[in-house]
Amino acid sequence: MSVVVVPSPILVVPGAVAGAAGSPDAAVAWHYGDPFGEQRAAVERVAIVDRSHRFVLSITGAERLTWLHTISSQHIANLGDRKSAENLDLDLNGRVLHHFVLTDLDGTLWIDTEADHGPALLEFLKKMVFWADAKPDAADYAVLSLLGPQVSTLTETLGLTEPLPDIYDAVPLPGGGLLRRMPWPTDDSFDLVIPRDQLSDLWTRLTAAGAEPVGMWTFEALRVAALRPRVGLDTDERTIPHEAHWIGGIAEQGAVHLNKGCYRGQETVARVHNLGKPPRHLLLLHLDGSADDRPAVGDDVTAGGRAVGRIGTIIDHYELGPIALALIKRTIPADTALTAGPCAAAIDPDSVPADDAPQAGRLAVDRLRGR
Repeated sequence: MSVVVVPSPILVVPGAVAGAAGSPDAAVAWHYGDPFGEQRAAVERVAIVDRSHRFVLSITGAERLTWLHTISSQHIANLGDRKSAENLDLDLNGRVLHHFVLTDLDGTLWIDTEADHGPALLEFLKKMVFWADAKPDAADYAVLSLLGPQVSTLTETLGLTEPLPDIYDAVPLPGGGLLRRMPWPTDDSFDLVIPRDQLSDLWTRLTAAGAEPVGMWTFEALRVAALRPRVGLDTDERTIPHEAHWIGGIAEQGAVHLNKGCYRGQETVARVHNLGKPPRHLLLLHLDGSADDRPAVGDDVTAGGRAVGRIGTIIDHYELGPIALALIKRTIPADTALTAGPCAAAIDPDSVPADDAPQAGRLAVDRLRGR
């Protein structure tokens, strides 16, 4: 099953520069002529990002939540109306196949994910329905994101008669679709999931009301700085949730709830959480800005000529300069001199998680052994 991603109609906006051909963001604007100014707008004012290349699907039926609860990593059986969550589909060995965001609203569960992952996720969900009262289908919907502390100035334009939602909450839009709040890539991040035929009109109305157009360069730079992975770029075929900051239920802003089982890959999640350590950590790297070339996604990160990790998203941040996400072996000290492709690289020490606390399972084993 494949999907044809057509160029967004927003690319006709003056100054819009499309993402690089062949990249995951080729169908939308990468920037509008001032990438660093756009990033500042998203942090200091209010900005709008065209993310209409996201794949959107819907699930209807009375058992949509309890059914999806049993085959995915998040605890959503009692999610509640107007509530959202992040979720994962894992393989039998606990490796990440798909990351997606979901919102339940008025009897329909809306899911959006990466364009190149959406068809496979939908195919998997359809195969897993069996006798459940749940019907997954592709939806002709699009995603826009609003970023910045002044998003509240747009409520009238959006037709909202109630306050902006809290994190992982959502409100319906009068023309169909929803507005949900997310905890990333900034403290003030909102997604609009709307019928695709409303995309151009809503963009025009929101920009006329003061939302500044910013490209995916801005979204990606802020995402990387916030240590939020993007499946397929910052993950590989070996990535498990513990490596990528996806552990923790809805309240902890993660995608894996540790107090549930009965889903594919759950044994690995529980074993690593209770008894082991993840082999790698997703870390923020600072790259040498004077280098003539940049690494590419998937390049090795080396230390003393030895491969110690894998490079993910590489981006220029308006304050931090050239940065990247990378999966680095857990045992590599934060002060290790690294090379990412052709660039010297350094680990941001603030991105290194503390994982020296003993796990509950290990403590229980020690107690049984009289230690």
